[in-house]
Amino acid sequence: MAEVLLFHHAQGQTDGFLAFADELRAAGHVVHAPDLYDGKTFSELTDGVGYAKRVGFDVIIQRGVGAAEDLPAELVYAGFSLGVLPAQMLAQTRPGAKGALLLHAFVPPSEFETSWPDDVPVQIHMMEADEWGAEDLVVARAFVDKVGNTELFLYPGEGHLFADSSLGDFDEEAAALLRQRVLVFLEDVG
Repeated sequence: MAEVLLFHHAQGQTDGFLAFADELRAAGHVVHAPDLYDGKTFSELTDGVGYAKRVGFDVIIQRGVGAAEDLPAELVYAGFSLGVLPAQMLAQTRPGAKGALLLHAFVPPSEFETSWPDDVPVQIHMMEADEWGAEDLVVARAFVDKVGNTELFLYPGEGHLFADSSLGDFDEEAAALLRQRVLVFLEDVG
Protein backbone atom coordinates (compact mmCIF):
# COMPACT_ATOMS: atom_id res chain seq x y z
CA MET A 1 0.00 0.00 0.00
CA ALA A 2 1.22 3.48 -0.89
CA GLU A 3 0.10 6.88 0.32
CA VAL A 4 -0.51 9.29 -2.55
CA LEU A 5 -0.96 13.04 -2.73
CA LEU A 6 -2.86 13.56 -6.01
CA PHE A 7 -3.33 17.01 -7.57
CA HIS A 8 -6.04 17.87 -10.09
CA HIS A 9 -5.69 19.46 -13.52
CA ALA A 10 -6.67 22.94 -14.70
CA GLN A 11 -10.36 22.06 -14.95
CA GLY A 12 -10.46 21.35 -11.21
CA GLN A 13 -11.77 18.35 -9.34
CA THR A 14 -13.87 16.89 -12.12
CA ASP A 15 -15.90 13.72 -11.70
CA GLY A 16 -13.31 11.81 -13.75
CA PHE A 17 -10.42 13.05 -11.64
CA LEU A 18 -12.25 12.07 -8.45
CA ALA A 19 -13.10 8.67 -9.97
CA PHE A 20 -9.38 8.10 -10.67
CA ALA A 21 -8.59 8.86 -7.02
CA ASP A 22 -11.33 6.43 -5.94
CA GLU A 23 -9.90 3.70 -8.20
CA LEU A 24 -6.54 4.03 -6.46
CA ARG A 25 -8.29 3.85 -3.08
CA ALA A 26 -10.23 0.77 -4.18
CA ALA A 27 -6.88 -0.88 -4.92
CA GLY A 28 -5.90 -0.35 -1.27
CA HIS A 29 -3.93 2.89 -1.43
CA VAL A 30 -4.42 5.97 0.72
CA VAL A 31 -5.13 8.91 -1.57
CA HIS A 32 -5.29 12.58 -0.62
CA ALA A 33 -6.80 14.74 -3.37
CA PRO A 34 -6.86 18.35 -2.19
CA ASP A 35 -8.85 21.00 -4.01
CA LEU A 36 -6.43 23.70 -5.18
CA TYR A 37 -9.28 25.69 -6.77
CA ASP A 38 -11.58 26.35 -3.79
CA GLY A 39 -14.40 24.31 -5.31
CA LYS A 40 -14.24 25.77 -8.82
CA THR A 41 -14.40 23.51 -11.88
CA PHE A 42 -14.35 24.44 -15.55
CA SER A 43 -16.00 22.70 -18.49
CA GLU A 44 -13.31 23.95 -20.91
CA LEU A 45 -9.58 23.47 -20.45
CA THR A 46 -8.77 26.97 -21.70
CA ASP A 47 -11.08 28.47 -19.04
CA GLY A 48 -9.36 26.45 -16.32
CA VAL A 49 -5.92 27.48 -17.56
CA GLY A 50 -7.11 31.09 -17.61
CA TYR A 51 -8.21 30.78 -14.00
CA ALA A 52 -4.85 29.27 -13.00
CA LYS A 53 -3.06 32.16 -14.73
CA ARG A 54 -5.20 34.72 -12.88
CA VAL A 55 -4.58 33.02 -9.53
CA GLY A 56 -0.91 32.49 -10.40
CA PHE A 57 0.93 29.23 -10.98
CA ASP A 58 3.13 30.02 -7.97
CA VAL A 59 0.00 30.26 -5.80
CA ILE A 60 -1.25 26.91 -7.15
CA ILE A 61 2.11 25.33 -6.31
CA GLN A 62 2.07 26.85 -2.82
CA ARG A 63 -1.45 25.51 -2.23
CA GLY A 64 -0.07 22.08 -3.12
CA VAL A 65 2.83 22.53 -0.70
CA GLY A 66 0.34 23.54 1.98
CA ALA A 67 -1.68 20.38 1.34
CA ALA A 68 1.43 18.30 2.04
CA GLU A 69 2.41 20.02 5.30
CA ASP A 70 0.43 17.81 7.67
CA LEU A 71 1.04 14.59 5.73
CA PRO A 72 3.93 12.16 6.20
CA ALA A 73 7.05 12.71 4.12
CA GLU A 74 6.87 9.20 2.61
CA LEU A 75 4.38 10.02 -0.13
CA VAL A 76 4.00 9.36 -3.80
CA TYR A 77 3.29 12.71 -5.42
CA ALA A 78 0.97 12.59 -8.41
CA GLY A 79 -0.59 15.16 -10.67
CA PHE A 80 -2.80 15.51 -13.71
CA SER A 81 -1.41 18.22 -16.06
CA LEU A 82 -1.47 21.45 -13.98
CA GLY A 83 -1.25 19.24 -10.89
CA VAL A 84 2.16 18.09 -12.09
CA LEU A 85 3.55 21.46 -10.94
CA PRO A 86 3.08 20.89 -7.20
CA ALA A 87 3.57 17.12 -7.52
CA GLN A 88 6.89 17.39 -9.30
CA MET A 89 8.12 20.22 -7.09
CA LEU A 90 7.35 18.25 -3.92
CA ALA A 91 8.86 15.02 -5.28
CA GLN A 92 12.05 16.91 -6.14
CA THR A 93 12.40 19.01 -3.02
CA ARG A 94 10.61 17.38 -0.07
CA PRO A 95 12.79 14.75 1.60
CA GLY A 96 11.28 11.28 1.89
CA ALA A 97 9.37 11.17 -1.39
CA LYS A 98 8.65 7.59 -2.45
CA GLY A 99 7.90 8.40 -6.08
CA ALA A 100 6.21 10.64 -8.62
CA LEU A 101 3.40 9.99 -11.09
CA LEU A 102 3.31 12.79 -13.63
CA LEU A 103 0.27 12.49 -15.88
CA HIS A 104 -0.24 14.57 -19.03
CA ALA A 105 2.66 16.96 -18.36
CA PHE A 106 6.28 17.35 -17.29
CA VAL A 107 8.26 20.36 -16.14
CA PRO A 108 12.02 20.83 -16.57
CA PRO A 109 13.54 19.92 -13.18
CA SER A 110 15.53 23.17 -13.30
CA GLU A 111 12.23 25.04 -12.69
CA PHE A 112 12.54 23.97 -9.06
CA GLU A 113 16.23 24.88 -8.77
CA THR A 114 17.37 21.39 -7.90
CA SER A 115 18.13 18.19 -9.74
CA TRP A 116 15.95 15.11 -9.60
CA PRO A 117 16.78 12.95 -6.53
CA ASP A 118 18.37 9.64 -7.55
CA ASP A 119 16.26 7.64 -5.12
CA VAL A 120 12.84 8.92 -6.30
CA PRO A 121 11.35 6.83 -9.11
CA VAL A 122 9.09 8.56 -11.59
CA GLN A 123 6.56 7.61 -14.24
CA ILE A 124 5.53 10.12 -16.90
CA HIS A 125 2.39 9.41 -18.98
CA MET A 126 1.52 11.41 -22.10
CA MET A 127 -0.11 11.05 -25.50
CA GLU A 128 2.23 11.17 -28.48
CA ALA A 129 0.45 13.96 -30.38
CA ASP A 130 -0.94 16.03 -27.49
CA GLU A 131 -0.63 19.68 -28.54
CA TRP A 132 -0.88 20.86 -24.93
CA GLY A 133 2.05 18.63 -23.99
CA ALA A 134 4.32 18.97 -27.05
CA GLU A 135 7.01 21.00 -25.27
CA ASP A 136 6.71 18.88 -22.13
CA LEU A 137 7.29 15.73 -24.15
CA VAL A 138 10.59 17.03 -25.52
CA VAL A 139 11.77 17.82 -21.99
CA ALA A 140 10.49 14.49 -20.64
CA ARG A 141 12.38 12.52 -23.29
CA ALA A 142 15.63 14.33 -22.47
CA PHE A 143 15.02 13.78 -18.74
CA VAL A 144 14.45 10.04 -19.13
CA ASP A 145 17.59 9.75 -21.27
CA LYS A 146 19.70 11.37 -18.52
CA VAL A 147 18.15 10.24 -15.24
CA GLY A 148 17.85 6.68 -13.98
CA ASN A 149 14.81 5.24 -12.22
CA THR A 150 12.45 6.91 -14.70
CA GLU A 151 9.86 5.70 -17.20
CA LEU A 152 8.12 7.58 -19.98
CA PHE A 153 4.92 6.00 -21.29
CA LEU A 154 3.54 7.34 -24.55
CA TYR A 155 0.05 6.50 -25.74
CA PRO A 156 -1.24 6.81 -29.31
CA GLY A 157 -3.50 9.79 -29.80
CA GLU A 158 -3.71 13.51 -29.35
CA GLY A 159 -5.87 13.91 -26.25
CA HIS A 160 -4.51 15.84 -23.31
CA LEU A 161 -6.50 14.75 -20.25
CA PHE A 162 -7.08 11.25 -21.61
CA ALA A 163 -7.23 9.62 -18.16
CA ASP A 164 -10.15 11.77 -16.93
CA SER A 165 -13.29 9.78 -17.71
CA SER A 166 -15.55 12.85 -17.47
CA LEU A 167 -13.87 14.84 -20.25
CA GLY A 168 -13.94 14.74 -24.04
CA ASP A 169 -10.26 13.74 -24.30
CA PHE A 170 -10.93 10.51 -22.38
CA ASP A 171 -9.48 7.46 -24.09
CA GLU A 172 -10.76 4.31 -22.42
CA GLU A 173 -8.02 2.00 -23.71
CA ALA A 174 -5.13 4.38 -22.93
CA ALA A 175 -6.62 5.25 -19.53
CA ALA A 176 -6.95 1.57 -18.60
CA LEU A 177 -3.32 0.93 -19.50
CA LEU A 178 -2.24 4.03 -17.56
CA ARG A 179 -4.17 2.86 -14.46
CA GLN A 180 -2.59 -0.59 -14.74
CA ARG A 181 0.92 0.90 -14.92
CA VAL A 182 0.20 3.33 -12.07
CA LEU A 183 -1.07 0.51 -9.84
CA VAL A 184 2.05 -1.59 -10.52
CA PHE A 185 4.19 1.46 -9.68
CA LEU A 186 2.31 2.03 -6.41
CA GLU A 187 2.69 -1.62 -5.43
CA ASP A 188 6.41 -1.47 -6.15
CA VAL A 189 7.04 1.68 -4.08
CA GLY A 190 4.45 0.97 -1.39
